This record gives sequence, structure tokens and C-alpha cells, in this order.
Amino acid sequence: MDQFLMQIFAVIHQIPHGKVTTYGQVAKMAGYPGYARHVGKALGNLPTGSKLPWYRVINSQGKISLKGQDLQRQRKALLEEGVEVSTLGKVRLKHYQWQP
Repeated sequence: MDQFLMQIFAVIHQIPHGKVTTYGQVAKMAGYPGYARHVGKALGNLPTGSKLPWYRVINSQGKISLKGQDLQRQRKALLEEGVEVSTLGKVRLKHYQWQP
């Protein structure tokens, strides 16, 4: 696994239960500011059954970026952790954003 992936996965692994963060924040904390899209692509390529809490990463507007069934799957995972998510996939970042 390359250094970029190792760094972003290490950051995502630290996001606490019941909190979310943004693709951009993950990239910045991993030492790759400006690489938010690359974080999204890396998460999109995770193997099925991965234990990484990928669903805790949302976009900078506080929304789930996925569509359809994938949006519902991420929404369900967040709801199970007590994160309030609107039916359209919006999360209140002021309340749920991880502040390391």
C-alpha cells in the first residue's frame, strides 16, 4: 500500500464513534492538503467488508456525497452511531464534526 493510502486510512481509523469529518480534513490531517478528491476515490475503492469507518467521512457542505443505495447505506451506518442525518444525507457539522 502506498504512503498516501496508509496516511489517510490512519486518520480515518481515528475518527471517533458518533463523529464525522470531511474529505478535505482527512487529506489535511494526513499531510496532503488539497487532496480531498483523492480521499474520496480511495474510499470508493475499499474492499467489501472493510473495517475502516469510511462512512464517517462526508463532504465539506456536511452532506453524504454518495447517491441512491450507497447514500442510504452510509446514512444507516451514521444513524446507528447516533449521528442525525436528514433523509437527503445532511449532517450538522457544527454538532458532529470531529475536532482532534
